[in-house]
Amino acid sequence: MKLKKALYIAAACVLAAGMFFGCSKKEAASAKDPNAPAKLTVWCWDPAFNMYAMEEAAKIYKTTNPNVTVEIVETPWDDLQQKLITSLTAGATDTLPDIILMQDNAAEKNISAYPKAFLPLDGKIDLSQFASYKVDFGKVNGKCYTLPFDNGATATFLRTDTLAEAGLTPADFNDITWDRFIELGRIVKAKTGKPLVSMPQDSADFIAIMMQSAGTWYFDANGKTNIVNNKALHECMRIYSQMIAEGICLAATDWNAYIATIQTGAVAGTINGCWIIGSITAVPEQSGKWAAVNTPRIASMPESVNYSSNGGSSWMVLASSKNADIAVDFLNKTFAGSTELYDTILPKSGAIGTWLPAGSSPVYSKPQDFFAGQKVFEDIVGYAAKIPRVKYGIYNYEARDAISIALYDILAGKDITEALKSAQETVMFQIGE
Repeated sequence: MKLKKALYIAAACVLAAGMFFGCSKKEAASAKDPNAPAKLTVWCWDPAFNMYAMEEAAKIYKTTNPNVTVEIVETPWDDLQQKLITSLTAGATDTLPDIILMQDNAAEKNISAYPKAFLPLDGKIDLSQFASYKVDFGKVNGKCYTLPFDNGATATFLRTDTLAEAGLTPADFNDITWDRFIELGRIVKAKTGKPLVSMPQDSADFIAIMMQSAGTWYFDANGKTNIVNNKALHECMRIYSQMIAEGICLAATDWNAYIATIQTGAVAGTINGCWIIGSITAVPEQSGKWAAVNTPRIASMPESVNYSSNGGSSWMVLASSKNADIAVDFLNKTFAGSTELYDTILPKSGAIGTWLPAGSSPVYSKPQDFFAGQKVFEDIVGYAAKIPRVKYGIYNYEARDAISIALYDILAGKDITEALKSAQETVMFQIGE
């Protein structure tokens, strides 16, 4: 998922946008009666996960607010980001929805560039009821702009029938290093002919997962670019390129092809954020054939652990919304106030929320038939508590794009150090460092 180049221009338009958003449109929004007939428009992506969760939230809200209709528009993240920034840069907010879903690692930059574009939720929603690390993603200059949704705790999801064919069990993959993962991948490939996992070829997600497990990122504690001399990053590139070279990881052409490799059984499993459960369970015929264990760690990095994160998102209300109060009320009574919602969406989509009251629900500790009776949600909640925290910073997407290019070059034969040197130079140029 790449942040479009339009965002680079955004900073220059902040003052103009700030003047625009100070107009009467925002004032008119605050006068709306939450019970009045109205339509809320929501932009989000992933029918099996985010859109499904929003559909169920709309049903719950409809029971007490029958005059409010929620229109959900499928908008892939790249498209959403581009449309959002294009509209905000031009000051043309009439085409924007009332609510959007925001990638957590893009929130700080968008808010910083357009602080007047989003409605602060302080005092409107009890954000103390959410995991604090998620609230922090949407906090800029002391104000909170995001309502946390899902957590991105990673797990290794495996087809038990494929492993059995290779003489292995899910337990063989728990608490292991990436080097051991590669060894097991060789066994699976030799016995079944299948790659162990897959990933979109233009994605640096595996690199990000490995990096966070070691508690490091593309920038240091002071926000300075930390790529070419980052030992963990060097090791991540080595591991990933080795998995691709040996056919242990299949490079899918795009996201849809990646999902297809999982759902058709072309690979033995996947490693990703727990939100991938929605795509895994979308094939009923595979019920009982899946298991989940934790994430491999980097053997050469003592600080690396078997827990990481990838993705995660939050809801935001546009300040330009004519129904801003209704939008806030909707979020308050669903994602910030309904255990019924989380109990409903959890089993089907794997939407493990970060609203703390939902965590006490017995649904989390219920054995899941799709995972052969494993208490998979309880396990993943345990993983989430052990994830090293990193600060993504406001230039996260610039770094990820540069790393994706470096990864492509490395897979084509370029030296890792040289590829990372080029990536660092690119990022430093783009951010003016």
